[in-house]
Amino acid sequence: MTTATATLPNLTAGTWAIDTVHSTVGFSVRHLMVSKVRGTFNDFTGAITVAEDGTAAVTAEIQVASIDTKNADRDAHIKSADFFDAEQYPTATFTSTAVRAKGDDYVVDGEFTL
Repeated sequence: MTTATATLPNLTAGTWAIDTVHSTVGFSVRHLMVSKVRGTFNDFTGAITVAEDGTAAVTAEIQVASIDTKNADRDAHIKSADFFDAEQYPTATFTSTAVRAKGDDYVVDGEFTL
């Protein structure tokens, strides 16, 4: 794994928990190239850490079984061994490899493990 570090302007050093009340882990996938299925993962945690030199890092952990596509049968199938096998692999993780400024926003690159 390669970690890119850059000093980012205007960031205060510290660690902040991702506010799950005001955040969403969501997705959209095409179904038969006709429609989109949208969903969320409702159980997740994460943190943003900024070092004294302005270097930032982001981590997140998602509970795979918390998937919600608004269809209980589909959710059960996605959790099964046919797809995520949530019983054997209950957690997905994200670890940033780079955080960089882009105008007034930030772009986060990283490794997602499912």
